[in-house]
Amino acid sequence: MKAINAIRMGGAEVLPLVEGGKGVAVSNGVTAGTWSAAGGVGTLSAVNADSYDENGEVIRQIYHGRTRRERHEELVEYGIRGAIAQAQRARDIAGPSARIHANVLWEMGGAERVLRGMLEGAKGLINGITCGAGMPYKLAEIAREFGIHYYPIVSSGRAFSALWKRSYSKVSELLGGVVYEDPWLAGGHNGLSNSEDPRKPEAPYGRVLALREQMRAFGLGDTPIIMAGGVWWLEEWEDWIDNPELGPIAFQFGTRPLLTQESPIGDAWKKRLMELEPGSVSLQNFSPTGFYSSAVRNDFLRQLEARSERQIAYSPEAVGDHTAEYLIGPRRRPVFVTPHDKESAMGWEAAGFTEALRTPDSTLVFETPEVAREVVKDQADCMGCLSQCRFSNWSQHSADLTNGKKADPRSFCIQKGLQDIAHGGSIEDNLMFAGHNAPRFKSDPFYSNGFIPTVKQLVERIMTGR
Repeated sequence: MKAINAIRMGGAEVLPLVEGGKGVAVSNGVTAGTWSAAGGVGTLSAVNADSYDENGEVIRQIYHGRTRRERHEELVEYGIRGAIAQAQRARDIAGPSARIHANVLWEMGGAERVLRGMLEGAKGLINGITCGAGMPYKLAEIAREFGIHYYPIVSSGRAFSALWKRSYSKVSELLGGVVYEDPWLAGGHNGLSNSEDPRKPEAPYGRVLALREQMRAFGLGDTPIIMAGGVWWLEEWEDWIDNPELGPIAFQFGTRPLLTQESPIGDAWKKRLMELEPGSVSLQNFSPTGFYSSAVRNDFLRQLEARSERQIAYSPEAVGDHTAEYLIGPRRRPVFVTPHDKESAMGWEAAGFTEALRTPDSTLVFETPEVAREVVKDQADCMGCLSQCRFSNWSQHSADLTNGKKADPRSFCIQKGLQDIAHGGSIEDNLMFAGHNAPRFKSDPFYSNGFIPTVKQLVERIMTGR
């Protein structure tokens, strides 16, 4: 394997190994601190991070507000306090000279407020902000406000060009690097555009080269690109290392740090990672963000798939082929469906899926009464964890805090599920994010006999190769 040399990033010399930030409460101060102490760049997640009581116990994020607006204010306060707490932990572990970044989703509810509150309360503790899941135009402005480097996450040169021309060119001196997150390989939310086919992955080299060429046109030939998604062993990327065509490259590891001793995820989650078979990770579009995302295909995802399959179109009046009357809701109001779809609906009812839930697309999906009640309750309990949410119809951008559409029962409450699995909840009944390399845990001899390394051991193994 080629020698791995330090590169200059954000004004400092670091190993070209970056911990990928994973919210909610998965990449925390301990994982970021230990990764950066090992010589790389540690990344804590500032997405609804954990804070602690006087006894050092995690404060669970329980909401008491009667309205969505009140609960949203609680969420923002939880987010700020948690991010500051994790930054303090990371710095205590890593020491004053290590590099600590904080990851924020731009489409997170109250993202700007949480970001500013974190940077104000954790002055001097955080060296960089990583931000994606949307088009974070204001990231550069916030970075300049606090004198900190920023690292946008993009999935194409075109996306970076738009950010540069609108905003980043005005704060070029603080652009520490650009994260290329491969939309077909990375875990979590992915930046597939409308012109890209989720079923037809493109090789990353050409896309990263196009990004570099675009950056060179802006005078950014020496600004590092951080390759995220699909990175396992660095010898598999030898043609990228010290490649003058690509320029300075660092590598981001998101999935592999999940399986370390410092990782806060539960033992059941870690065990499940070591049992995954090829094809176990699914790229799907159920997220309430509207983005595609990659996660382990467990019972939770299979239930969402089945719910969408139990779906028929309806019309409020008889029109075209929609001639069959069908009664829905507690008041048994009539809508009109095709005769074939009515037959399907009657079959689902006979199987126990008796509740027809309306979607924003003039369709009905069928669920059991128990699941339907849970869906409606989760929608009513919304705390605005996203800037806009298709599951609950929340939007922080409008005066009435709604997006003007019906809430979509084909999605789910992402805050509820991620908080639950991050704190020991079911690994089958919650969303379990993972990159598409996760099944390699089972076949990689490094993890044989159930071995779980420390972060330090993992970084050392990455540096020395297989």
